[in-house]
Amino acid sequence: MFTDYVKILVKSGKGGDGAITFRREKYVAAGGPDGGDGGNGGSVYFQVDPDTNTLLDFRFKKKFKAEDGSNGSGNHCYGKSGEDLYIKVPRGTIIKDAETGKVVADLSEPNQVELILPGGRGGKGNSHFATATRQAPHFAQDGEKGIEKEFILELKLLADVGLLGFPNVGKSTFLSVVTSAKPKIADYHFTTIIPNLGVVKTEYGDSFVIADIPGIIEGASKGIGLGIQFLRHVERTRLLLHVIDVSETEGRSPKEDFYIINKELKEYSEKLSKRKQIIVANKIDAVQDESRVKELEEVAKKENMELYKISAATGQGVPELMRRISEVLKELPKEELVEAEEKVVYTLQEDDKGFEIIKEDDDIYVVTGAKVERLMGRVNMSDNESMHYFEKSLREIGIEAELKKMGIKEGDTVKFLDWEFEWYE
Repeated sequence: MFTDYVKILVKSGKGGDGAITFRREKYVAAGGPDGGDGGNGGSVYFQVDPDTNTLLDFRFKKKFKAEDGSNGSGNHCYGKSGEDLYIKVPRGTIIKDAETGKVVADLSEPNQVELILPGGRGGKGNSHFATATRQAPHFAQDGEKGIEKEFILELKLLADVGLLGFPNVGKSTFLSVVTSAKPKIADYHFTTIIPNLGVVKTEYGDSFVIADIPGIIEGASKGIGLGIQFLRHVERTRLLLHVIDVSETEGRSPKEDFYIINKELKEYSEKLSKRKQIIVANKIDAVQDESRVKELEEVAKKENMELYKISAATGQGVPELMRRISEVLKELPKEELVEAEEKVVYTLQEDDKGFEIIKEDDDIYVVTGAKVERLMGRVNMSDNESMHYFEKSLREIGIEAELKKMGIKEGDTVKFLDWEFEWYE
């Protein structure tokens, strides 16, 4: 089964907690703090796997998590860092943030590896919080939480040439004639339900890849049929072969077919509609009305496109077309064919302010934010020195000044996560 679109949940590892320990040795009456730091959580990477060509495995496993870091211990022993997670995907996979739709990574290069979610940093042990006036801190720092994100994986085939056209116009037959690919072929609509790839080896020794894109119908750009899924694969190709049935066995007009398919291309992607295109008039051996062929010739002239008349079934005109394709591909640059977006690497860095204060009632203030979470993770509410450190941190972060600016009064309540405090001057 070919799978080219999945949604998965990914989480990086949590950092280990710092230790609260004190040196205890024989003949040492009052050893100082020696709590070690927690290990960093494992990060999440996406990696190109040359041995896969489908996202099928992700249909059965949709949740991925890197290993958490270990907690620190006494004698300044650091916790072990969590093992990084490498998620292997086929070449040509686009990683998107499911919430924003932004591209996180485009894995189109061989052996490419991209960092997506860094692991949480390990917390500092209590030895880091010792000062001249605070010689026995009974608090340490919790490890940072990992980042959890939902991603969309889209597989876009990497091919030089894409075959376009309505169902049953002869694309699969053409692919089977010019390559060693063996697509399923029959005389009914939507025989091809998955994209097929084939490699063409020319008489001059060079080669290129052709993708048979399953039949695109009117409304495909809006998702009718399997349109969006199929159009996705056209984006990677450098040259489009627009295969049109001029025998009219399906009762359609070749001229109308041309404009309908190009309308779908334009509505899906303006850039895609401007890609180099060659019109291929197929089934020329079974033409019933020569005027239809002349109409298509006029369309090619009007649109400034080349037109080749062939019969994929008999081989008529195929060698000439293949030579021309080889020539055109040598002229077309191998540029990045997917719209470039600013790639995102999620970070654990706190923003400039790091907190937000909401006034819930006349006398209740709720403080939230990354800096608040980190601060509360290193506070021991039952230890006086830890509470002094907490109050000092509120001033340094700017929370105290912001609360005063908002008009807090003595006796008002301030909430930090699950903790409530009464404000006093």
